[in-house]
Amino acid sequence: MKNMAVILAGCGYLDGAEIRESVLTLLALDTAGAKYSIFASNKDQHHVVDHLTGDEVVGESRNVLEESARIARGAVQDIAKLSPDNFDALIIPGGFGVAKNMCSFAFDGSAASVDEQVVGKIQAFNIAKKPIGAVCIAPALVALAIGNKQPTLTIGTDEGTAGELVKLGAKHQECVTSDCVVDVANKVVTTPAYMDDNANLADVYAGISKLISSVIQLT
Repeated sequence: MKNMAVILAGCGYLDGAEIRESVLTLLALDTAGAKYSIFASNKDQHHVVDHLTGDEVVGESRNVLEESARIARGAVQDIAKLSPDNFDALIIPGGFGVAKNMCSFAFDGSAASVDEQVVGKIQAFNIAKKPIGAVCIAPALVALAIGNKQPTLTIGTDEGTAGELVKLGAKHQECVTSDCVVDVANKVVTTPAYMDDNANLADVYAGISKLISSVIQLT
């Protein structure tokens, strides 16, 4: 039975982890017969967004680890405890929290700053030659971490975002929501998910399921 590490970026697609992508990732892992442990950074989010209006909630702060616990039903650990030695692969669901809390890609594109702790974990899995699966905008974080390896990634069909990944050294491959892109050499698998705002849930799950299957095959 494969043992996977999953990193969440909070709870809520506008300021944390995309809830649907996160749950579908866990469902795909469970369906594939894989075990998993969930991790998150113990720090404040970049900001808090009202998911009804889309407006920033001024003066409010939330902790990424505590928010991730909402999705994990409490079973989440500080990312400081994550070691590639204990896992077969790493999976990162998307959501704006990936591009706001783990790095500043949402604001700065290819010039983004990064959370050194999170990026260090990605680099450690890559150095250990253990697969990395990245969903939605999470491939941008992978590009920030290992762009020097020229990984082949997808964020779907958005040319602007793809261009920023290319600036980081990545090779971009267009992909539909229901599929995934596999970079065998770098052991990186990516799928667009809700990079298409109009994607339906069935296609998002199909793409994530293919990603999980491909990651398992690379272990």
